Amino acid sequence: AVGGCRARGAGREDGVKGGSGGRSHQLGLPWVSAGETGWPLPVSPSAGDTPFSQPTRMQSLQPDPKAQYRSVYEALKKIVLTEGFWRPLRGINVTMLGAGPAHAMYFACYEKMKKSLSDTIQHGGNSHLANGIAGSVATLLHDAVMNPAEVVKQRMQMFNSPYKSVLACVRTVQKTEGFSAFYRSYTTQLTMNVPFQAIHFITYEFMQEQINPHREYNPRSHIVSGAVAGAVAAAATTPLDVCKTLLNTQENVALSSVNISGHLSGMVNAFKTVYQLGGVSGYFRGVQARVIYQMPSTAIAWSVYEFFKYFLTKHKLEKRTSL
Repeated sequence: AVGGCRARGAGREDGVKGGSGGRSHQLGLPWVSAGETGWPLPVSPSAGDTPFSQPTRMQSLQPDPKAQYRSVYEALKKIVLTEGFWRPLRGINVTMLGAGPAHAMYFACYEKMKKSLSDTIQHGGNSHLANGIAGSVATLLHDAVMNPAEVVKQRMQMFNSPYKSVLACVRTVQKTEGFSAFYRSYTTQLTMNVPFQAIHFITYEFMQEQINPHREYNPRSHIVSGAVAGAVAAAATTPLDVCKTLLNTQENVALSSVNISGHLSGMVNAFKTVYQLGGVSGYFRGVQARVIYQMPSTAIAWSVYEFFKYFLTKHKLEKRTSL
């Protein structure tokens, strides 16, 4: 039975040599990304890779009167009715473009580092410290690819965005602000995603220990663990995401209201500006949307990843035994 076959092993090999970080798992990584971005859901294990427009709009600090929303449902309904059915998905194509290579590096790095660190720290057992460090380092590679895509996506998602297409947005930003504009929020993105991934992976592995102690391939446990991990990590890192959104979108109205001319840069400046504009509550704008979107996102990401990991490992094992 599918539910009774061990395919995961927290730092163990479970009878399959190279079970963590092996080539069979890396082959499945693009399929994880395809499963994430191909669904009509904001599916990704990262803090900011949400293709929908609502979180970006709801984090706006000085929104246009026509783009003020009290809830996720109201935002979705209003955007669809006033801007068209497909408007909430604007920018999803650039997210799909970057997701494949970004997530391949992300999961491959995580598995390899987790196994190496677990062997060192816990002598092959599960180590929460190893999980956190591995997730954090994997984020460096992932964000190097996804940050430019995130900048383009969020600029296209803002209300009355002047960009007609992804290519037009890239060309305009490059021409008016230079290449550095695509990485203006990179340090903030890392500052957000490193703790996000540390919390995310530690929570996921902890949940697996509680509801799937034998570390068998169990879709239900992967979905529940992924959803809880995504919700906890999303809520905890919302203040950093609000600052990142401000750096990515460079809201002119918001910046002008606090007498900032030119471009805002740096996490410290972003934190100060958010506080000036919205006080402490400003740091948690859109927290409901982030949690709602991250729960199915991380649940599907982990379930798809664990399935292909199980499938490819099982296929590799059967091939070996048949020789």
